[in-house]
This record gives sequence, structure tokens and C-alpha cells, in this order.
Amino acid sequence: MNAHALAHAAYANPNMAQKSARSAEYDVISRITSRLRTASRNAEKNYPALVEALDENRRLWIALASDVANPENSLPRALKAEILSLAQFTLRHTAAILTGDERPDVLVEINLSILRGLAGKEDIK
Repeated sequence: MNAHALAHAAYANPNMAQKSARSAEYDVISRITSRLRTASRNAEKNYPALVEALDENRRLWIALASDVANPENSLPRALKAEILSLAQFTLRHTAAILTGDERPDVLVEINLSILRGLAGKEDIK
């Protein structure tokens, strides 16, 4: 996540100002994933909430892609490529959800996989 996104996340919640970058990333992705999951379950009753959650998730993935594309990013090249690929998939899949061709479940699963990686755990649901 880039510095701007981390700063926004930190100032949006004063308790986050003292957290590590990895912890802040985890919290932001977790919050967005929770909103996306809730909105997808209630999509028929509250479609605008789904659109808002999808947009928030889309902005997250654009920020992640921008961050790993930065030459100063120290992640391994292969991991950067995987994150960029996931970002591209997420953007295409989001468009397909909005046209009614796909469901948001796979986006939730992708985010949960990222959360597992950040936490170093396999049991995050």
C-alpha cells in the first residue's frame, strides 16, 4: 500500500497511527473485505451498498498495483507480478459483477488470501 493510502488509513482511525505498515495494510484490507462480504450478501436489498463496496475494493487494488509498480518497492519481483495480475483480474471481475455477469465471492476470497499472507496464517475466514 502506498504512503498516501497508509496515511489516509492511519488518520481515519487514530489507533492505527501506531501500527506497522503491514498491520495497517491488514486492517484496511480486512475492513474492505468485510464490507464487500456484507454488501454481497445483501445485494438484492441494497445494491448501492454493493456498488460502494466494489468501488472501495477497486480503489484498494489500484493502490496496491500502484505501490508494487513503484521502482522503490522492495517486494520480490515474482510477488509484485502476482499482485499486479490480481489487481488486473479484480478490475475486470468488478466490471463483470456490475453488469450482472459475475458474483463478488471470488473478490472476497482473493482478499482473504492476501490477509492470510499478511498474517502468516491459513485459517482466516
